[in-house]
Amino acid sequence: MDPAQIRQNNRKVYDSMAAAKSPLCRPATDEELASPLRTVDGSGWLGSSIAGKHVLCLAAGGGRQSSLYAAAGAIVTVVDISGAMLELDRQVAAERGFHFRLIENSMESLPMLQDGEFDIVIHPVSTCYIPNVAPVFSEVARVTRPGGIYISQHKQPVSLQASLDPNERGRYEIENTYYRTDPIPCTDSKSRNAQRLREKGAIEFVHRWEQLIGGICRSGFMIEDLSEPMHAKLEARRGSFADRANHIAPYVRIKARRRAKHSASTHSPNSIWLPNS
Repeated sequence: MDPAQIRQNNRKVYDSMAAAKSPLCRPATDEELASPLRTVDGSGWLGSSIAGKHVLCLAAGGGRQSSLYAAAGAIVTVVDISGAMLELDRQVAAERGFHFRLIENSMESLPMLQDGEFDIVIHPVSTCYIPNVAPVFSEVARVTRPGGIYISQHKQPVSLQASLDPNERGRYEIENTYYRTDPIPCTDSKSRNAQRLREKGAIEFVHRWEQLIGGICRSGFMIEDLSEPMHAKLEARRGSFADRANHIAPYVRIKARRRAKHSASTHSPNSIWLPNS
């Protein structure tokens, strides 16, 4: 499938989600904005203050991420492929008195951003929507200053491989192969799990651990920490989102730090520029 067609399809999906006021498009509450770092950084990976830091919210339109980091005192840039999602950021900025730089663009190529421009890059779940994550990590490394922090969250490979709903024995089955380059089939399930785990109509790809963890390291980062956000509940109703999470952790969150340029690996990203199609 042509990458441009994939981007166009997934852009339409997120435009539709913005129009439908999906849960992913809900703005931060007054309470959350009063303690923004507690809301976005429960692990304490960002330290006690990010005031004055240049933060890139990558593939993070929708008005929530931008406002929380701005409320914490950061200088915020948002890049997102969906114009409708960025419009929500504009609305929040106007309502709350924030200022964001908003850029409508794919995450694979960021020629409008300068080398080493950002102290922190925040990258919510989105790598599953592209066939190749290596260009993304290379671009993130290029725009992150040496010593800067990259925090990304991804759908776990096995979560994308497994069935959304349990079989008659209450077990979740592996339906999609691990070593693949084609998209996983779109789901036709009407279950709540389908709504929580898969965006309707989106084209998604399984990325192996060597592509995620290895790719981040090869691009010029050192992994400092990793967590699996908790969604499991031991007494959850069979077939519920929390029940599935008892069997399969849906997400992984990774903290990485940009290596100093003089110690970059032979896979240096500093000269990589990819054309935007």
